[in-house]
Amino acid sequence: MINNLLGSYNVDKTGCRPGAAIFISGTGSNAECLLETREQLGGKWVPSVIVTDFPEKSRAAEIARRFGLPLAALSIKEFYLQHGEKSVTLFTESGRHIRELWTGELRKQLAQYDIAFGILAGFVSLSNITGDFPCLNVHPGDLTLEENGRRVLAGLHAVPIENAILRGLTTLRSSVILAQPYTGAGGGMDSGPVLGVSPECEIDMMGAETGILREIAAARPARKPAGGHKDLLEKIALHNQDRLKSRGDWIVFPPVVADFASGRFGHDPEGSLYYDSDGRWIRIRTIEYSSAGRKLII
Repeated sequence: MINNLLGSYNVDKTGCRPGAAIFISGTGSNAECLLETREQLGGKWVPSVIVTDFPEKSRAAEIARRFGLPLAALSIKEFYLQHGEKSVTLFTESGRHIRELWTGELRKQLAQYDIAFGILAGFVSLSNITGDFPCLNVHPGDLTLEENGRRVLAGLHAVPIENAILRGLTTLRSSVILAQPYTGAGGGMDSGPVLGVSPECEIDMMGAETGILREIAAARPARKPAGGHKDLLEKIALHNQDRLKSRGDWIVFPPVVADFASGRFGHDPEGSLYYDSDGRWIRIRTIEYSSAGRKLII
């Protein structure tokens, strides 16, 4: 039996479109792309609320005003300070406890809205809200690449791109996954089904040699400094992450969200991924979305 990934929401109900909460931490460019293209892709879902963990610096309020949407804002930085922690962290028991308290407060704010699923559109703060309803996340790396059953381009922020560069890869892809609840210090969130990938995007090495970048990586401290490493490898990775938005994120994210909201993704009891192609469930590994359409990867 194939179960729909959208869960118990009745996608067959005539005229009923699932509501989505859109989570933003920064510029919100991915959210804007989703909202701007939603009707072009059939209006399969409706935005219910814009959510932000960084009201101090994000464009969440601006985007909410532009599209006439309510805003749910809960500063994670201020929340940690109010609970006696100077830094936002998951590396301590206290930090993880505060994160759960923060998530609980966020749940209270969201309870008034009709939310069938979430869209993590550049949302920094890991949260187990992903266990409350399905949450789609766009990731700067090809999560179908594995070694010994492990996804080699998992990780937060620009880490997947750094790893791709250090491995000598010449191209990148964006992946859209069903995000999982985090464990420990944040692992496991990238382990969910890979619903779609973008076309390949060439890595711009900015004239640097891979060997030099590997030396830079080897000389780094064990723990990332506050504010980042600020070295050449990080500079190149951030540059490519920015390039990947228009060449990857904005190509794959909108149609995956539309297909998900239409109930076209499913799974069997063993967890295998399926796609509804003209009323027939087909077992897939993922789908490549491009300007040419969908290519099912079996």
